Amino acid sequence: MAAALETVALCKTFGGLTATDRVSLALAPGARHALIGPNGAGKTTLVNLLCGVLAPSAGRVLLDGEDVTGLAVDRRVRRGLGRTFQINQLFGAMTPLETLGLAVAERAGRGGDAWRPAGRDAEAVNEIVELAARFRLTDVLEARTSTLPYGRQRLLEIAVAFAGRPRVLLLDEPAAGVPEHERDELLAAVAALPRDVAVLLIEHDMDVVFRFAERISVLVNGAVYAEGTPDEIARDPRVRAAYLGDGDGNG
Repeated sequence: MAAALETVALCKTFGGLTATDRVSLALAPGARHALIGPNGAGKTTLVNLLCGVLAPSAGRVLLDGEDVTGLAVDRRVRRGLGRTFQINQLFGAMTPLETLGLAVAERAGRGGDAWRPAGRDAEAVNEIVELAARFRLTDVLEARTSTLPYGRQRLLEIAVAFAGRPRVLLLDEPAAGVPEHERDELLAAVAALPRDVAVLLIEHDMDVVFRFAERISVLVNGAVYAEGTPDEIARDPRVRAAYLGDGDGNG
């Protein structure tokens, strides 16, 4: 069975700087995979290569076994690759109801009808209701997004990405900036994502990583430094020295 998402010797250079160094990474279907590494390790560059924001200097990106290296961002989305961002990309003046309605309409190819009252499309209404329930947004559907607690905004962004019906979902630091008392709700929603969606979590918070991931890849200086189960990564002395806080590494 083909990997849900795979990179083969993926490289990205900026002049004399190598930001991504021959990265080969594979997410199994339904994976719960985390990507960690110190600041400057190349995580954001790698995510931008996966999504098509950047073109690689060498190497390939495959989605369900199909080479998508040359495809633009929107074409990767249509083939089942979804993404959230470190800083949310939501429209603060819109409500979650409007935001989810727009996401559902875009996925269905009805973007031009996105501003039609949702009540006229029973199928869209049902999907919005299901998304709101899954991501704990039912009670704030008609509030302005800018007024929501930050954890709810992050949940809304994940809901928007999930509305695209991805087979692979990249979550770029979803817990960043979320207050401690809101994190459990966010983590519960992520943990409840269906198993037909492979998830790659890019995260600095080790508590989040070890609560979520079944496999972890460590990126250092643009290259995969180690990979394994959470227990294997936690026990790896090289990883502890380079990243997890032992020796002279970053905490």
